[in-house]
Amino acid sequence: MEREHQEEVDQGYENYEDIGALLKRLRGRVSLREVTRRTGVSASYLSQIERGVSQPGANVVRKLAELYNVDAQELLRRAGHGPQPGPYSDEVMDVERAYRFVLDDPAFRVGTRPDGPMTVNAKRFIVEMYEKFTGKRLLE
Repeated sequence: MEREHQEEVDQGYENYEDIGALLKRLRGRVSLREVTRRTGVSASYLSQIERGVSQPGANVVRKLAELYNVDAQELLRRAGHGPQPGPYSDEVMDVERAYRFVLDDPAFRVGTRPDGPMTVNAKRFIVEMYEKFTGKRLLE
């Protein structure tokens, strides 16, 4: 995603009040068909969620969190299935977004890949190393 588009997205969904928009951002360039294949959730339902027509249930949120490699509890809170997010949440979601960007970069598809959930601090470290290596700024 071009940096200028990413800044528009960040500004437009700064508070992430719309879970559908957040899930669409986390999906990135992955097709709905691929998400369906990996989660078993129908593409039409995913599309309705991303457009704000339907609210995702907790089970769907958990499946998407696992697929997108983000903290399930945080995503559940964002979807209204738990306490409202605290002041740290925007920062956490920025790290998650930046981490997804790194994972989606074709230049970094070779080598060791994480297998399973990672802490936010571990993801931040990977993003920071990516920033140093590429000169790109992903975190503020």
